[in-house]
Amino acid sequence: MRRLALLLLAALAACSKPAPAPEALQTSAAPAIPADAPVILAFGDSLYAGYRLAPGEGYPPRLEAALNAAGTPVRVVNAGVSGDTTAAARERLAFTLDNQKVKPSLVLVGLGGNDMLRGLPPAETRANLDAILTELDKRQIPAMLTGMLAAPNMGKDYVSAFNPIYPALATKHKAPLVPFFLQAVIGNDALMLDDHIHPNAEGVNRIVAATKDDVAKALKAATAR
Repeated sequence: MRRLALLLLAALAACSKPAPAPEALQTSAAPAIPADAPVILAFGDSLYAGYRLAPGEGYPPRLEAALNAAGTPVRVVNAGVSGDTTAAARERLAFTLDNQKVKPSLVLVGLGGNDMLRGLPPAETRANLDAILTELDKRQIPAMLTGMLAAPNMGKDYVSAFNPIYPALATKHKAPLVPFFLQAVIGNDALMLDDHIHPNAEGVNRIVAATKDDVAKALKAATAR
């Protein structure tokens, strides 16, 4: 599986343009978060869970820090589970939502990478993500998708079936979309762990810098409803 992952990510890097280095993230003392600040639930796989990173270095805590530093009070709850497929996440969604202390104002959905790496049928990935977003719709919880792309060496048919999943579902469910979550780090070994799949701490900072404005916009729209 590791060898397959390396091949997939190498091929994916070949067709992606690394993003330019962003300005440094705010490093001063974080402002106090108001008790009534809205909550974002980060519901995803290892890219949210903070795989092999120290506490506070993963995407949810770094996103929380960046948004608060930029004047958007928010709490970001990490509901990422390493290794999660869309099917596994679908099974745990209700339990996760039912056990939140505060109803989320926005749910970030970041899943599908493990489906792709395992070569699972794109139709199943689409159905599971659709079900997740449908459940959020039923609960009147706005969602935002952070998407994934299939590596070219999965084959033309697989790529053509997998890649449209995220924009299609974003349109169907009226959810904001980050087309490719790893765009800011893919192909740059200095920003990745030695597995060439997951970002290191600086890589997470780059992803946060590339996505925080979109998340802030989505949160503003969600809380204005």
